[in-house]
Amino acid sequence: MSQRTERVQKLAREVLGSVIQNLKDPRVGFVTITSVRVTPDLRQVRAWVSVLGTDEEKKSSLDGLMSARPFLRSELGRQVRLKYLPDLTFELDNTTEEAARLEALFQKIHEEQGDQ
Repeated sequence: MSQRTERVQKLAREVLGSVIQNLKDPRVGFVTITSVRVTPDLRQVRAWVSVLGTDEEKKSSLDGLMSARPFLRSELGRQVRLKYLPDLTFELDNTTEEAARLEALFQKIHEEQGDQ
């Protein structure tokens, strides 16, 4: 990955993180940008988000982010100054939930081995 792509990823994460915190959409809850990936041609930005709340609140937050995409794209283009306005997609980052699930499984295995 080129240094420029890495720099754009870092800037995109910072810009999206700060702009999302100021969205007025009531559907968007407590959202954190966990990771951003930019294609080498800088035309596609994929952002992974972590959302606190129930599955319904997570879906609602993603819906709010998707409806705010045009605004977020324009802010990203304005603040990062790219030749092309990148297409922006959001995906739910389930890393924390997966880690908790695996930790619970390991704990259960450890307890079962202790009983033997």
